[in-house]
Amino acid sequence: MTVQILSSPKNPNLQLARSLLEQNKARRKHNAFVAEGVRVLEDGLASTVPLRFILYKTSLSPRAKTLLESIKPGQSVFEVEDRLFDSLSDTQSSQGILGVFSIPEPSPPPSPGFVVILDQLRDPGNLGTILRSAEAAGVQAICLPPGNTDVWAPKVVRSAMGAHFRLPLLQWHWEAITAYVEGLSVYHADMDGQETLWQADFRGRIALLIGGESEGISPEGRLLATRSVRIPMLGKTESLNAAISASVLMFEVLRQRSQKG
Repeated sequence: MTVQILSSPKNPNLQLARSLLEQNKARRKHNAFVAEGVRVLEDGLASTVPLRFILYKTSLSPRAKTLLESIKPGQSVFEVEDRLFDSLSDTQSSQGILGVFSIPEPSPPPSPGFVVILDQLRDPGNLGTILRSAEAAGVQAICLPPGNTDVWAPKVVRSAMGAHFRLPLLQWHWEAITAYVEGLSVYHADMDGQETLWQADFRGRIALLIGGESEGISPEGRLLATRSVRIPMLGKTESLNAAISASVLMFEVLRQRSQKG
């Protein structure tokens, strides 16, 4: 592995990484995103998503050093002075390593049986957590109509813990999403849902529609939903946040399907 040392903030690779970390428009323009941290980077390197380059700081953790040793010949790797790397990262305890990847072209299954539609999710941490749970629960594709926070933003990528490399993320308009989920029962998660998650039959081909905490689902989402489902609660809490609600529902789908037959 050949390593170049970067010491100037004007280096094009450093400038690109900074813009990808800070700007949605830069991620769209360059069709690229940043995966920061050893665990996420390990998932990226194990995937088929194209790696553009890796940046790492001079002082590294043992796990990060082990990761560097696994880098294939020919991949672009740059050592960055600590002060410069720290100026890039917005995490409190950076692991000192990040990778810049191309945003992959999604390959969704042509006839899905379990899809999640996220509608007006504004919080990056919640969005990333939902992706992480979705991948663990066996969701086949995530539909992201306009109105969600940027799914490739750094905080979303960190919170998703590698799900970006394993899940088809479909940033489509409502018309395309409607066509894709045709034939599926679309369950809208609602505090006042028609049936509880234990009464609902999730064993068929379904989509879960999860709305944002502040605005709920959009008019387009309401038109698409065919049923509503609620999570019973005994305490005085009025509602669960979107990530917890989505996770509870997704794993109920998994539970029901694991007992099918």
